Amino acid sequence: MTRELITSAQNTWCPGCGNFALQHTLKNLLSDRLREGKSLDDVVLVSGIGCHAKIADYLNINSFYSLHGRAIPAATAIKLANPALTVICCVGDGDAYAEGLDHLIFAAKRNIDITVIVHNNRVYGLTTGQYTPTSPLGFKGKSTPSGTAEYPINPIELLLASGGSFIARGYTRKMEPLKALIKAAVDHKGFSFIDVLQICATFFPAADYYDSRVYDLPASDKLSFETACTHAREWDYNSDARIALGIIYERSIPTFDDRMITLRLSKEVRERALRVFCETRT
Repeated sequence: MTRELITSAQNTWCPGCGNFALQHTLKNLLSDRLREGKSLDDVVLVSGIGCHAKIADYLNINSFYSLHGRAIPAATAIKLANPALTVICCVGDGDAYAEGLDHLIFAAKRNIDITVIVHNNRVYGLTTGQYTPTSPLGFKGKSTPSGTAEYPINPIELLLASGGSFIARGYTRKMEPLKALIKAAVDHKGFSFIDVLQICATFFPAADYYDSRVYDLPASDKLSFETACTHAREWDYNSDARIALGIIYERSIPTFDDRMITLRLSKEVRERALRVFCETRT
């Protein structure tokens, strides 16, 4: 089966933007799915608001635009409404780590079976360069011309503390490892989170910084929670330490959607038993 996966919508990303790498990584992953004889009709892409969100316009699959910071609850609702769907949620760092942070934490806590990919360029690019929760201390942008006085959050450490069952980090200048990472996340049964270091060529061109610091974790190693925490703290988004890429933590626990199905079935059984009881009493 052939299918044009890149739409004809005019692309307005800046030249050199890391979103292109993420778009084509997802396209290649979807192409593999087609070659394996799988349908794309059961794949849904949910996006937030920001430069990243235009990916919903540029990929020819089922998609849903949500409100700013609200992509994850929309993705959760879609998965609960139809558990057979594969739900991929693309969000930005401002989208997920600021307005949508509570939704991110609760999705990890619940272990809802969706894949959340954070396009983390560490800047609000669509609104021309304000700082985000992952911008480095001293970042000079449109809203902080003298430099931000805030330390950045560490989303990997935060998601480990929130109970995420698949936590990983990727980099847009390493497309093949990123593709393998996203495939592993989609195949994982449970909440999958990938923080993707992405280049914003216009407002935060950090390629040289990342290129000199990233390294790949061994794909065969399954890290303990304690080791995962060590890797999470290795780079605090503001230091010159090395930056681990790959699956930082993975575990298998029951999913929220499976538990909800069980609860719904239990309710139906109870209601049926009650009807039968009432009928025998009349």
